[in-house]
Amino acid sequence: MSVRELVVLGTASQVPTRHRNHNGYLLRWDGEGILFDPGEGTQRQMLRAGAAAHDLNRICVTHFHGDHCLGLAGVIQRINLDRVPHAITAHYPRSGQRFFDRLRYATAYRETVGITEAPVDADGPLARTDGYTLEARKLSHPVESYGYRLVEPDGRRMLPERLAAHGIAGPDVGRIQREGSLGAVGLDAVSEVRRGQRFAFVMDTRLCDGVYALAEDCDMLVIESTFLDEDEELAVEHGHLTAGQAARVAREGGVRHLVLTHFSQRYTGSDEFERQARAAGYDGELTVAHDLLRVPVPKRR
Repeated sequence: MSVRELVVLGTASQVPTRHRNHNGYLLRWDGEGILFDPGEGTQRQMLRAGAAAHDLNRICVTHFHGDHCLGLAGVIQRINLDRVPHAITAHYPRSGQRFFDRLRYATAYRETVGITEAPVDADGPLARTDGYTLEARKLSHPVESYGYRLVEPDGRRMLPERLAAHGIAGPDVGRIQREGSLGAVGLDAVSEVRRGQRFAFVMDTRLCDGVYALAEDCDMLVIESTFLDEDEELAVEHGHLTAGQAARVAREGGVRHLVLTHFSQRYTGSDEFERQARAAGYDGELTVAHDLLRVPVPKRR
């Protein structure tokens, strides 16, 4: 059975705290695993969450501040130690190639797995598979940063009552799906479009066009809310979002499930993040993330 869920490995901004590890997020998407922004301690958090190096197919780094990438060294070495048998691709800003190189080869180890480096230097598609297209959009932060968006292709939903009305049953159902028609009956007459699911990951950014493009029509948006609204000036100065800003992006983009994360150490609780997100008018599903939380991607409409 396919699984689509977000596994939260860490939620701290800048430095870990007693209760929050550095960033780290694993998206399970059917049979694949995409690891986003592995901060310091990610390898241990994966163990605690029941995730293994074998679960990874891609690593996506938004930018090269330490809380978003210092765990790369350990994760990459674990991939090699465990001799992961399938291909793994790493995406990251091309401008940070020297940082990626240093982290990949931070210490001596036996390299047994070839990791494909696929750096990002422009908006647009990064990879296409049968199950999704992975895209990137540039964000606004003191260092170059990109957000990521995963889009599943649209499919078709067969409509039993229309199939029955046209006398189509058994193997003929599969045939009309494959061939697009059966006699005089076209596929459109017995089915409807099933919109593919969409997921976006937005970290460390001010409000900008890229944020809105990534969030548009998402089933799940994972987005930083480093500051509360009363500290908006600090957010703008340091290239971050507030809880209210993140929620307004989700509201305007029609996001179904909003996941807030990447919290400044200045705040000890999380209730106010939820209150401010609701006050901003977002009325969809809302999760204020905590470490080791698992959040299912919403079922298709």
